Amino acid sequence: MDETETEQTTAEASRRVAVGRSDQPDARSAGAAAAAEALEADDAKLLVVFCSDSYDLEQLLAGVRAKSGDVPLIGCSTAGEIAASGPGDAGVVITAFGGPGFSASTAAATEASSHLRGAGAQAAACIEEVDHREHRVLLVLTDGLAGDQQEIVRGAYSIVGAAIPLVGGCAGDDLRMKATFQLHDGQVLSNAVVAAALSSETPFGIGVRHGWRRLGEPMLVTRSAGNRVYEIDDAPALDVYLDHLDPPAEVRTDAAAFTRFAQTHPLGLAARRGEEHVRFIAEADFDERSLVCIAQVPQGARAWLMEGDDESVLDATDAACGDALDALGDHPPLGVLAFDCIARRGILGDEGIRTEVARVASNVGDVPVAGFYTYGEIARTHGVSGFHNQTLVVLAVA
Repeated sequence: MDETETEQTTAEASRRVAVGRSDQPDARSAGAAAAAEALEADDAKLLVVFCSDSYDLEQLLAGVRAKSGDVPLIGCSTAGEIAASGPGDAGVVITAFGGPGFSASTAAATEASSHLRGAGAQAAACIEEVDHREHRVLLVLTDGLAGDQQEIVRGAYSIVGAAIPLVGGCAGDDLRMKATFQLHDGQVLSNAVVAAALSSETPFGIGVRHGWRRLGEPMLVTRSAGNRVYEIDDAPALDVYLDHLDPPAEVRTDAAAFTRFAQTHPLGLAARRGEEHVRFIAEADFDERSLVCIAQVPQGARAWLMEGDDESVLDATDAACGDALDALGDHPPLGVLAFDCIARRGILGDEGIRTEVARVASNVGDVPVAGFYTYGEIARTHGVSGFHNQTLVVLAVA
C-alpha cells in the first residue's frame, strides 16, 4: 500500500456513517431499536431521524434518546421512509454520523410561518458552531406547509453564503396536508425549521434531478402572490389547469382527489441558464379558482404543465446519484441521504419505488442509504435559489 492509499484509509477510518431502521408498532421500542442499530460505535456526532407521524413522536424520540444520550439530533415526519433495504411506511430510519473526522452542530427555529426568511437564518446560524474544516454542508428540514419554502432557503443562504451548500427536504404527513413535525435534540416541533451543520475532512456531493417533461405550449402566470397562482394566461389558474389536463370528475370538486392528481401533474417554471424549477401544486381553492403551491410562483413567469413516467423518473434517479458521486472525486462514498418527492412516488407506484431505491443502492454501492419522501426538496450548490419540487436530491458523504 503506497503513502496516498495509507492516508486515504486512515481518513476513512476517522468517519463512519451507519443507518438503523425499525417498523415496530410501539413508538418507544421502534426509536430505541433503530437508534441502537445506527449507533454502532460510541462516538456519534449527529443523528438524523426520518419517521412516520403515525407514531407517538414524543415516545419515539424518548426511545432514541435512551440509546443516544445527548448526541445532537435533527429529524422530521415523512410521507414514507427510505433505506438500502427498500422503501417503507409507518417506520423510522436513523442515520448516525460518527468519528473524529466529523463535527456537527444543530439549531431550530419555531413559528416559522410568521417569519420564513428569519426562521431559515436562525436555523442556519448553527454553521458558526461547527469546526471550520475544508468541507461543510448545512442539512435543513422544514415544515413544507408553513409557506413559501424559497424564503426559508434565502434566509439560510444569508447566513452561510455561496461557499456552503444547502441540502434537505420538507417534512410530510402522508399527504394529509394537515400538520408536519420536526425533531430537534429532545423536542418534537411543528411549524419549525431544524438544521444541522456538518463538517468533514473530505467532500460532500449533491445531485439534483427531476425527470419531468413539458406538456403542451408555454403559458404565462399573469397573476400570482407568493405561492398562490390566481391567473394563467389571464384566466382562472385552476380552470386552465383542469381544462388542459381533463382529469377525472372528482378532481374538480374533491380536495383530496385534487391533491392526489396534482402530485403527478406539476407546474414547471423557466429558470436561468435553461434550467427548470418544478412546483408541487399542493391544493386547489375551489372558490377563488386558484392553485396553491409549496413555493413561490412569480407573476410574469413562463410556465408549463409537466408529466413523467417510470422511465424518465428512474433515469433521473441514476443521474442524481451519478452527479453526487462525481462530486466526491477520488473519495469513495461512506453513505448517502436521499430526499425524494412524494410526487415521484405517485408516478412510480409501490413496485416502482422498490425499483427506484434498488437503483439508488446499485449506483452508490455497498454503503448505508437513508432518506424520506418529502413535500419539497432543498439543494443549493450555486446561487441563492435552492428549493425544488417533484425532484430527487441525493447527498453523498465521503
